[in-house]
Amino acid sequence: MDGRLEAFSDGVFAVAITLLSIDLVVAGLGTAPRWRTSSARRGELRRLPRQLLRGGIIWVNHHSLFKNFAKVDRTLLFLNLLLLLFVVTIRSSPRR
Repeated sequence: MDGRLEAFSDGVFAVAITLLSIDLVVAGLGTAPRWRTSSARRGELRRLPRQLLRGGIIWVNHHSLFKNFAKVDRTLLFLNLLLLLFVVTIRSSPRR
């Protein structure tokens, strides 16, 4: 198997999993008491382990799947990109 495909995929997974813990939107910074801000984020903190586990399971399954391929061709590269698109889409889905 091509090591570059695995390295690229690992990089995408690493970024997607890392971004789970970074909240890019800081709404109302400095306008609410510290305890109120913390309680508003409790739901996010409860979801984080589940999201990390989901990303980790997909990553482990990706490695297991790609150990079965002896040769990387163009079709496999595009299928891998499609899989990575879904990984990023899952990660960036709106939080409820």
